[in-house]
Amino acid sequence: MSGVPALLGVHHVAIITADYARSKRFYTEVLGLRVVAETWRAERESWKLDLAGPGGIAIELFSFPAPPLRPGRPHSAEACGLRHLAFAVADVAAAKAALEAAGVVVEPIRVDELTQRRFTFFFDPDALPLELYET
Repeated sequence: MSGVPALLGVHHVAIITADYARSKRFYTEVLGLRVVAETWRAERESWKLDLAGPGGIAIELFSFPAPPLRPGRPHSAEACGLRHLAFAVADVAAAKAALEAAGVVVEPIRVDELTQRRFTFFFDPDALPLELYET
């Protein structure tokens, strides 16, 4: 690419949530991400929660007054835009069981036809599709 420096990696993933407290609990208590910073932005009537997870993953959770809902579940009717966020796990069955024990509905485990790796999907409180992918 002419004149454009090489990408170094993904810096963060930003998620807008309909219910900040519910999503904060889900990402911190259920998924185990660590709170780095929590900021109230009065001018935007918005919380910003910086989270850190394994492997350097950084997720920003935002709250805004009355955000529009996500149009639908991407893998049931494929649509343009971000399809899902995938988390790498060593044992997809164990991770699925832990999520289910926390009350999260998780789809059946499937096998990727190209890599032969096991994976499954679940959803955050705002129906954002999340994937567990066995490494």
